[in-house]
Amino acid sequence: MNGFAPAPTEMALVLRPFQKADAPVVARLVTEGVRGHWTYTPEQFRESADPRRLRLVAERGGEVVATLHLGPFGPATPDALRLDLAGDGTVFSALYLAALSQLPGRFTRLLGVTREDWPEKMGFFHAAGFRNAWQSWGAHLDLSGFDFGRVRPLEERLYLQGYEVERLSPDATEADWDALHALYEVGVRDAPRNPTTTPDPLTRTELRDMVQREEVTFVARHRGGIVACTRLTPRGHEVESEQTVTHPAHRSRGLATLVKASALAWARGAGYTHAGTGGTVLNLPMLRVNTRLGYVAEAMWVTWEKGL
Repeated sequence: MNGFAPAPTEMALVLRPFQKADAPVVARLVTEGVRGHWTYTPEQFRESADPRRLRLVAERGGEVVATLHLGPFGPATPDALRLDLAGDGTVFSALYLAALSQLPGRFTRLLGVTREDWPEKMGFFHAAGFRNAWQSWGAHLDLSGFDFGRVRPLEERLYLQGYEVERLSPDATEADWDALHALYEVGVRDAPRNPTTTPDPLTRTELRDMVQREEVTFVARHRGGIVACTRLTPRGHEVESEQTVTHPAHRSRGLATLVKASALAWARGAGYTHAGTGGTVLNLPMLRVNTRLGYVAEAMWVTWEKGL
């Protein structure tokens, strides 16, 4: 014995399926991998018998150092599997090669999503032959500095044209829920999108239940009818924009700016400190709206694609 322990990189790498006992370290690795943008708990990681899902871990010296997860990307992209990796980037390729031999059938492509300033993931997807297919933006607003007074002239001008903004009551009329769902469908149809920014389709009932359960919605009315809306989801001290839509007949008047500004003013008054939003880089109208409102853009999100 020479008295020296082998360096971590010299220890044998063991690739194996995820086990329940791995949940705490996997939760930590995934949280660290997204730089704390989201916090994951051990309860969110379980062994699965679903043949469409695969989670592997890489173990070195008895310690889990990285993890890989494959699963359906979502209902809006039924032919795609999402590939997520976290932990030690030097073993991502080994995990990926192990996963390729266990891919579930029926899917035609792999998609991976990462921020452009996370080098271990950007480097892996590039080296593995994925295509940088779509880019999305995220932005945040410090609500302590938000001043609704900046849009007051717009509010007054639109008021004279017959437009008024209000918070939608959870007990709204059936006609209002019909109009809100019609706007939702307009937004899904008209907004530029990519696999990451494509929302799951919602029926009228599903949309109403979601709004009543967990969202705050502001609407703009013209002669009583709803012609624009924005939806917020409160999370902790932050509100996240879900969708801002204007009816085609009422566009180019500033309604999207006004209805979103009204929602942000409510959020500030309710004690929320930050607001988040995002979307595809192709959605230039919303980029302009958010710039007017003072959102600060972050590094882009990149969706990588590879055919199977």
